[in-house]
Amino acid sequence: MPRVRLLKLAIARSGDKGDAVNIGVIARRAEYYPFLRDVLTADRVKAHFEGICLGAVERYELPNLQALNFVLHQALGGGGTVSLKLDAQGKTYASALLRMELEVPEELLRL
Repeated sequence: MPRVRLLKLAIARSGDKGDAVNIGVIARRAEYYPFLRDVLTADRVKAHFEGICLGAVERYELPNLQALNFVLHQALGGGGTVSLKLDAQGKTYASALLRMELEVPEELLRL
């Protein structure tokens, strides 16, 4: 199966919630959502942000929007007002997640 970046299948937005980052991932096509729901797990996102996200990762499904929402706890060094991180509000986390590579069935890429 070809490996492609998540960016080919989805768009994303992110921001801070105190010391947590919220990342919304929206399928570019409704046909991509079942695949994303199956492969884009909380554990996989946690592994992608290894060393950055120090807490748990929660995933919420929004099938009516063909979207997934991830909350990464303890990912901002304490939050915007106390963090020394360059991105204390978590705005770049969506872009970082979209760089994740996935093995995607060829038939899905032909849609």
